[in-house]
Amino acid sequence: MDSLWDAVRRAALDAGLDAVGVAPAEPFADARRHLTERKAAGLHGGMHFTYGNPERATDPSATVAGARSLVVGARSYRAAAPAPPPELAGRVARYSWQDNYEPVRRALDVAARVLREHGHTAVVLVDDNRLVDREAAVRAGLGWYGKNANVLLEGHGSWFVLGSIVTDADLPSAVPLPDGCGACARCMPACPTGALVAPGVLDARRCLAHLLQAPGDFPVEFRLALGDRLYGCDDCQEACPPNRLEDRRRPPRAADDGDEAWVPVLDLLAASDEELLARHGRWYIPRRQPRYLRRNALVVLGNVGDGTDPDVEAALRRALADCDPMLRSHAAWAAERLGRSDLVAAFLAQECADPAHSCAKNGP
Repeated sequence: MDSLWDAVRRAALDAGLDAVGVAPAEPFADARRHLTERKAAGLHGGMHFTYGNPERATDPSATVAGARSLVVGARSYRAAAPAPPPELAGRVARYSWQDNYEPVRRALDVAARVLREHGHTAVVLVDDNRLVDREAAVRAGLGWYGKNANVLLEGHGSWFVLGSIVTDADLPSAVPLPDGCGACARCMPACPTGALVAPGVLDARRCLAHLLQAPGDFPVEFRLALGDRLYGCDDCQEACPPNRLEDRRRPPRAADDGDEAWVPVLDLLAASDEELLARHGRWYIPRRQPRYLRRNALVVLGNVGDGTDPDVEAALRRALADCDPMLRSHAAWAAERLGRSDLVAAFLAQECADPAHSCAKNGP
């Protein structure tokens, strides 16, 4: 089996992965317990993903009957952040500058083909709620859990996307690495909202990255902390010493034309649903409803916009008159933040004078 593993590993690395390891396909008992306990405590914040079915997400044999091994791969998405554009723009977390999951999926598909050619079942799981990929990576010896709940690869840091192959092949398992963080806890106070409530424990109810993907109103108490973030948050990773050391040792690549590190806020607010899904459909958008992108953009607008800018004023007026009550309420918050309470008052006066003129009584 060592020769088979050598062939699988070589195929995965040649196809573009930066690291590959093997974990036994035993149930993840500790991960299941953590998911269950944190969900019971409400720390999942309504997040589904692996919290939706912890039993399945922590048992590889639920995906492949008779599973023996997990081939786990990691691919770096580390890149230098470009300067913000001159126009008003919202910041995007690095992992979402482009589709970083598809290259991992393609590389694992190549490695899975080797397993299938040798008569084995092999199912590729990337960004899939059927497997806790971080636990698989730790068991495969790729890295350890940082205090920010990300997996840190030894000597490289945490700017990696993960994926796995569940297979019935019996491959040689790696030895998990010891904790490499030691006494360091710089990531925890770096979180803008204090979402890291204990080493390795994230309260999703306070996590900006999760809240930007959650349905409903964006919590008022965290809107100022959001700043210019439109999608995702990198603060805990940016504060991590192994990541900073890696940047000094090997400067990251420059962002290329395909990297979407910034999104013009006023363009987003003016775009149609079809345009927004075409541009940003690879992001997780609750219920595939572009209204949530507009919601996020209105909070960003309230934090970094200029209330005296005619284009900002026009965007606020449109949002205040929107048929969607969620967008109207976020627009009112943004207008108040930018010193334009007059716009809110004018809309309310118009609504009172001519209720039929608006759709304020109706939902989206």
